[in-house]
Order: sequence, then structure tokens, then C-alpha cells
Amino acid sequence: MNKPVYLDYNATTPIAPEVLAAMRPFLEEDFGNPSSSHVYGLRAREAVALARLQVAELMGAHPEEICFTGGATEANNLAIQGAARALPSRRHLVTSAIEHPSVLAPIRALEAQGWDVTIVSVDAYGRVPIAAAARAMREDTALVSIMHANNETGTVQPICEIAAAAHARGALMHTDAAQSAGKVALDVRALGVDFLTLAGHKFYAPKGIGALYRAAAAPPLVPILFGAGQEAGMRPGTENVPAIVALGRAAQLAQQGLGTFPVHLATLRDHLYHILKSQIPGLCLNGHPTERLPNTLNVSFPRIDATTLLATVASEVAASVGSACHGDALEGSTTLNAMGLARERVAGALRFSVGRYLDKAQIDYAARALVSAPCVTVVAASINR
Repeated sequence: MNKPVYLDYNATTPIAPEVLAAMRPFLEEDFGNPSSSHVYGLRAREAVALARLQVAELMGAHPEEICFTGGATEANNLAIQGAARALPSRRHLVTSAIEHPSVLAPIRALEAQGWDVTIVSVDAYGRVPIAAAARAMREDTALVSIMHANNETGTVQPICEIAAAAHARGALMHTDAAQSAGKVALDVRALGVDFLTLAGHKFYAPKGIGALYRAAAAPPLVPILFGAGQEAGMRPGTENVPAIVALGRAAQLAQQGLGTFPVHLATLRDHLYHILKSQIPGLCLNGHPTERLPNTLNVSFPRIDATTLLATVASEVAASVGSACHGDALEGSTTLNAMGLARERVAGALRFSVGRYLDKAQIDYAARALVSAPCVTVVAASINR
């Protein structure tokens, strides 16, 4: 193969051809401002409305509950800071030890401004225990923010149960579902969340576009940006129509593919794992064995530095030692450390995430490259002695 096999779909995805085709007219002839009253503005406004409906349908929401943002980071900041400030009498926040920086950073910023924060630990599988999350909540808890699925291990969290506990305390519930969209079914009503965030570039739309779901029954958010009244006043600024159209089309493709796409992903993921497990003695799976995303495989190679292994196979395999958004090079994965894994196991961990445009032949090629890497063969030989 003339390029490395791309096994880093959790970091970002390519733009789907159907998505690119949908957005192209709005980069060219349909370039109007949705706020304009003439035909160019009307065309753009109609396209934004359709995309809002498509995104809403992906998660079982109503269109008026969707706010377009510049990505999941902005959506997380809006949900967390906006919700906390909307409930001034409640000065306590709950989150987990494995959240994305775009959740932990705004929570830490609020902590510096006087909010109390409780960070809940996870178990050895990377799951937030329901009882521990419930114990962390107080009568003055404003918001609980727990990710839907972890970006490193793929472990899916018990959001429905945690949301129920939050609501019993009168708190609001937010979940970052950036990694979940298009891989598993999302239903905001079944999850019981007040806020949910998406990132377009995680499911075949461009970078720089995301969405925030805010339940109609939730209190209005205090905006973090100020300007004109776009997006119901929650996100001012002229809409990025091409990217919004792309997000809508990607959401539609994701919804249409939920019957078959997760099965395809799980087949590829498990095929890779079975090859590695059969050829590398001592290989360890990180994360929950069943309650995880169908595309994500996080494994630890015994007695091997994962960064060195990746560099060795760089011309054949593109994967990751963790999240692309974490600065974990020196300390190792935040998620795996929070799970209590031994330092050697954390150092040897690689994340493989498969996607729409992979096939078994590519998985076989990548697996052969990993198994035959000199550092892997030396360690395997020493273990088999």
C-alpha cells in the first residue's frame, strides 16, 4: 500500500463524498447569508433549517432544540458554562476523571471562579460507577457532565442512570457524545439528558462544525458569546452554511447506516484484535469488553513503548497512543491512568479506531505490520521461551 492504513478515526474522519457534494453548492452559487431577505438568503436559510432537522433526527430531538456551534469544544463550553451560570444558587459541578479537555477545562475555569467541583473516579474498565456518581451529587449541584463514550477506550457510560440520579437532585445533565454519533444509536429522550454535544469531524463532516442539543424543558443557557441573535441567541455570528449543511448530511448518513454500519465496524475491530491477540503473547485489552464503541480497540503491548512501536510502523499504520487532544506524552494516557492500570501497561497502550472506508485486507496488512515489528517480535520470542 502506498499510504499507511488509517486506524485513527476517533481523532478525525475524512469527509464523506456525499457530504462534500451536499456542501459544495453553498461554497459556490448558493453563498447567501441566512439573515438576508432576498432569494440568496432564503436558499441558505432553508438549507440551515433542513440541516437542523437532520441533526435533530439523529438524536431523537426537535429541530428547535439544536444549536449549531464551531465544534464540540464550543458546544461543551456553552453547555457547561451556560448551564452553571443559569443556576446562580447552585454552585457545585460533578464530572468524571476521564473527560475530554473541552469538558474538564471549562469546569476547572468555573472552579477558579468559586464553583465547587467533584471529580468521580472510574473503575478498571473505565466506567463511571452509578452509585459513586450519585454520591457525588448534592442539593446544590447545578450540572453533571459525563461523556457518553470514551475517546480512548470506547467504553460507553451508563448515562441514563446517572441522568436519573442528577434529576432526582434537581441538577441538569450534560453528555459529550462526540465519539458516539454514527457509531451507536443516540436518543436524547431515552438517555434523559438536558444537553448533548456533537462534533462533525468525528462522523464524516468537516472540522469546525458541531452542535449542542438543549432540551426544550431545560432552562435557557447564559451565552458565552455576544453579538446578534443567531441560533436563538445562544451562538451569535453569521452561520457557516456550508459546514452546517455538511453536518446535516453526515447526520442523515449516520442515521441511515445505524442498521449495518456498527456491525461492519465491530467486525473489523474484532478481526484486528483476534490477529494481535493470537500472535502477541501478553497483549491486554483496555476498556470494557462489551460496553464500548464498535469501532474502538485499545490494547497494551507487553514490555513495549507504544510511541516507539508507532514510529517503527509509521509507513504502514497510522494509529494513536491516546487522544489527539490530550498532552499525555510524558504522563501517559489520562484515561488509562484513571483506570488504575500499571505504568508499563499504560506505556504500551495503542488506540486503534476503524471507520467507514476500511476493509479486511487493510486490517490484515496493518496487523502484519504490527506483529512483525522488530520490537514486537523480540518481546514475543522472549515471552515464549
